[in-house]
Amino acid sequence: MPLTRRDFAKRSALTGAGVALAGSVGVLATAPGAIGEEAPDGAPDGTLDGQGHRIGYGPLIEDPDGILALPAGFSYRIITRAGVTKLDSGESTPSNHDGTGTFEGHRGTTLLVNNHELKGPRADWPHPVPLAEGLVYDPAASGGCTVVEVAKDGTPVGEWVGVAGTSTNCAGGTTPWGTWLTGEETEDRAGEHGMTKDHGYVFEVDPYDRRAGRDPKPLKALGRYAHEAVVVDPKRGHLFLTEDAAGPNGLFYRWTPPHGFRHGRGQLRSLAADSGVLEAFKCFDSGGRFVDDLSRATKTGTVYGVDWVEVPDRDARKVSVRKQFKDGEVTRARKLEGLWWADGGAYVVSSYARAESPVQHDGQVWFYDPRRRTLTLKVLLGVNPDPAKDGAFDGPDNITVSPYGGLIIAEDGEGVQHLFGATDDGRTYPIARNDLNIGTPEKPEFSEFTGPVFSPDGRTLFANIQDPGIMLAITGPWKRQRRRG
Repeated sequence: MPLTRRDFAKRSALTGAGVALAGSVGVLATAPGAIGEEAPDGAPDGTLDGQGHRIGYGPLIEDPDGILALPAGFSYRIITRAGVTKLDSGESTPSNHDGTGTFEGHRGTTLLVNNHELKGPRADWPHPVPLAEGLVYDPAASGGCTVVEVAKDGTPVGEWVGVAGTSTNCAGGTTPWGTWLTGEETEDRAGEHGMTKDHGYVFEVDPYDRRAGRDPKPLKALGRYAHEAVVVDPKRGHLFLTEDAAGPNGLFYRWTPPHGFRHGRGQLRSLAADSGVLEAFKCFDSGGRFVDDLSRATKTGTVYGVDWVEVPDRDARKVSVRKQFKDGEVTRARKLEGLWWADGGAYVVSSYARAESPVQHDGQVWFYDPRRRTLTLKVLLGVNPDPAKDGAFDGPDNITVSPYGGLIIAEDGEGVQHLFGATDDGRTYPIARNDLNIGTPEKPEFSEFTGPVFSPDGRTLFANIQDPGIMLAITGPWKRQRRRG
């Protein structure tokens, strides 16, 4: 049943501005032009609040090895590195690490499924995902996933292929039944860019059972478009998915399983291509006015009501899914990226908006509450006028909810790249800075961070530097971030 304008207006009146509608993360805004509270004078890296209480872990210390700057007391370990570390089969670790999920392994080990965002023919990349026997979808494609095993003491144990022959594996998401859903951020069809099969699908990878991934099957019921992340609503069974696209901007999707379907290992593979219902979101404000693009929201705490509109042709046989809707039928957003399920809903990232959008910004994080069917703006980053200067955050991408409270956010902006945290009540602090210069001394360049995720025991934060492709394990004196007194 659609959420009526009258219903939404009633809810808005009852909840006021709606900042606390759902979720534990309060208002967050940093960077020049953002809306939010600035750190008091003299507080390095925004690590002191107005009462002198320290948040975060202090300033970042330059890494003498030129890889990762961390606060005092923290350290990192390289788990995999493209072209350097080896798979169990003897081939090199693939490059372009991206979205990552963690799973509890046997005897205290941690299993990680790591996407490799490699687009186009295999010849274009020095370290594509190896074509492991039985695990290949399209032998012409260079991407896929590897599974990494790490011992309890942090020692890398092994790495093997989870799926191969897929393309542009960007983000994804873990499932309540212990698997990884990896999305292809492409719409290439067979015959385009050297591909022999259609791409733009989601695939399922089981980190516990290598045999489960044999003869990879795209989950066509979830649609064919430039997939980013996916999360599962464990109560209602819905899947929520983001699309990173422009011309026009991408969409936020919901897939409803068919009546009687029960989720579980391998069950999505058993569905027909037209199973369930795939829908795109449509937002309206408290006055019942349609919202064409999420960039219209210029204040944290903005709340929109959400309806869902069925996708006409989810396999995009002739027209891309996002182009099947006319103006006024759905809401759009630029670079819809990271997703994370927590606090009874989905945190949703829009990395930035530029000339293609109604209003420019350098990042938003929203919270979708499926019970209320509302979308609340939690994070708004103003356009950063000097990305090369350390200290400001922009371009949020992959996110995770921290066991110590708040969010951990990976930057995919311009200039300096960070992992940064946001407390439950909205203050931000740095966790790491990428010191690996892949440019020149005259024109430095730093790759984005990807795939931040904690180990199941909460002691280790795993994250990747996408280029050249390095998986890192960060450990140190983690602590719960205190709220304002």
